[in-house]
Amino acid sequence: MGFGDLKSPASLQVLNDYLADKSYIKGYVPSQAHVAVFEAVSSPPPADLCHALHCYNQIKSYEKEKARLPGVKKAVGRYGPANVEDTTGSGATDSKDDDEIDLLGSDEEESEEVTRLR
Repeated sequence: MGFGDLKSPASLQVLNDYLADKSYIKGYVPSQAHVAVFEAVSSPPPADLCHALHCYNQIKSYEKEKARLPGVKKAVGRYGPANVEDTTGSGATDSKDDDEIDLLGSDEEESEEVTRLR
């Protein structure tokens, strides 16, 4: 998972494509994921990468509030599409995201007590 080196034009294109149908890097509000991506981009993306440029400008507008945005900032390689090879060396090759929570429960993870009670 990841965008790659966001200083390269190819990785900025991956970021732009990723944001084509999303408003945010992760979730539904600006977060520490935005901050991580913002800090990895060295300068505003070119105008033809309008989605990446919008993301960059949006988080730049939160300059004074960046520390108060929700979430925990991780290495930039932890965000982005899963089918891109991570070249940042951030160790983003985990098969499961640490933030994933199974809200509905899973039959595979039943405790022995629940099984016994059934």
